Amino acid sequence: MRSLQIFAIAMVGAAWAAAITPGTPSSQSKSTTKKKTSAKTQAKKRYLSSSGKAGGAATATKSAPAHKTATTATRIPARTAPAKTSTAATTAPAATPSTKAPSKTTAPVRRTVSRTVRATPVSLTLRREAHDAVFQYVANGADIPVENPAALIPFFEQLYRLQQGKANGPVRILHYGDSHTAADEWTGEMRTLLQEKFGDGGAGYSFAGRPYLGYRREDVRSGSTNGWHTDGLVGRPGDGVYGLGGISMSTRAPREAVYEEADASNFELYYYQQPGGGSLQLYDNGVPVDRVSTDGEPGPAYYHLEAMPGMHRLELETLDSAPVRLFGWVAENPAGVTYETLGINGAQASIVLDWNEETLKSNIERRNPAMIVLAYGTNEAGRKDWTLDSYRDMFSQLIHRFREAAPAATILVIGPPDRDQRTRRGWQPMDQLDMIVEAQREAALSNGCPFWDLRAKMGGKGSMQKWVMAGMAQNDHVHFVGAGYHMLGDAVVRDLMSQYDLFLKARDAIASQQGKPDAPQPDASQIPAPQTVAAAQSAAASSPGEP
Repeated sequence: MRSLQIFAIAMVGAAWAAAITPGTPSSQSKSTTKKKTSAKTQAKKRYLSSSGKAGGAATATKSAPAHKTATTATRIPARTAPAKTSTAATTAPAATPSTKAPSKTTAPVRRTVSRTVRATPVSLTLRREAHDAVFQYVANGADIPVENPAALIPFFEQLYRLQQGKANGPVRILHYGDSHTAADEWTGEMRTLLQEKFGDGGAGYSFAGRPYLGYRREDVRSGSTNGWHTDGLVGRPGDGVYGLGGISMSTRAPREAVYEEADASNFELYYYQQPGGGSLQLYDNGVPVDRVSTDGEPGPAYYHLEAMPGMHRLELETLDSAPVRLFGWVAENPAGVTYETLGINGAQASIVLDWNEETLKSNIERRNPAMIVLAYGTNEAGRKDWTLDSYRDMFSQLIHRFREAAPAATILVIGPPDRDQRTRRGWQPMDQLDMIVEAQREAALSNGCPFWDLRAKMGGKGSMQKWVMAGMAQNDHVHFVGAGYHMLGDAVVRDLMSQYDLFLKARDAIASQQGKPDAPQPDASQIPAPQTVAAAQSAAASSPGEP
């Protein structure tokens, strides 16, 4: 018995000695070595990534095969490029053209130390009552008409042709705004609802890389390495050459990279072409595809890639020590709707007037949007230097700039939500917001744009306190939580689709009168006046000849 014990101890000792003896590793050691090697390889590019999810929740994660066709690069003629190139050093690493100095209306915002706003304790009963009140506010908002709804006709006509299979590409919507927009919860809900009804046209345009901490798109994941400089953010003045969304990323260093993960079959890179510009290596799902040169006459430029439908991870890596400036990516499908979020935290409407006009116009023309949404006003309400006249004139100038770039697009103005300010008497409605809402309304209607009064739709002046008590808005009494943003997104789409139903009824009536199934779109005189949802349903039951 004792000999058996000695034999067992000897065997255990031999096994232990073999495990620690250098030489041929065990299978477990091989696995560990392989994992370490793999991790080391992946660490060659350390990305800072956005919090989005490529392709949205319903998209499969399977990658698509490599691209199927040759890539094509497009250059914008020199006449559309900015006039000259600045040779002086700027805050951006890349050499960029000079533009006029920023206007006084977009002076840098003074930085303040943020303080956490403590929530006021709310009883379960009060929270339930506030929750019911908020739901009633939004339901009653259906009775508040979209102002100047006839201006939506060009947009509705494109949606109709999309449904009939006659659209030439996706129907694109560009949504500009402040932090309410940048969060992509409000806009993400509208994107989801419209794509469920009209088809998924893809993510559309999104910023290159991760331009700032907290950047997110719910349907795209993107990232960038540490060596990029962001221009266009509030409080960071630059030269105005920021592209479609007012934000650009620049570098002069080699081996810096950006990536995007999206489900689409057509991709484009929006970038700035400049003398001496650097080159980029493009990868599609890890496979080298092409080299993109940004050298040339100064101005916006584009690179197009057609690929197999499915999930793609596109990566761009700088190859030399030369200036490179990127604006963003486009990922889209042949048909459907794109809803493209172009929000900047802290932005005011006047920020757009400091963007290089020729670059912005070129990018907007390239996107060819069916509708442009302007949703500003929250930050302007905190300023005392705006008057009704000055703000209305500025906003009219903003509308004019977008209309010059996209004359066929509908420009929908969405007013700001309610907002409170903290006083010695507690939270009080911000009175300056009254003027901002009225100025936006006057600018929209005088320029032939539809106006959607968000503050009225959420319950009117002072309603923000109910939203906070209901847990649908944040304790700063400015921003909403995810559920609140989703509810507001539902309300926007609800009202747009109720007007779209009226448009279809009027269109069908004209077609039946003319005996043509594909009659021309109705003009403003043939669209019913703004009606409530109940009245619209009643009108739908009337005779075919009554629009």
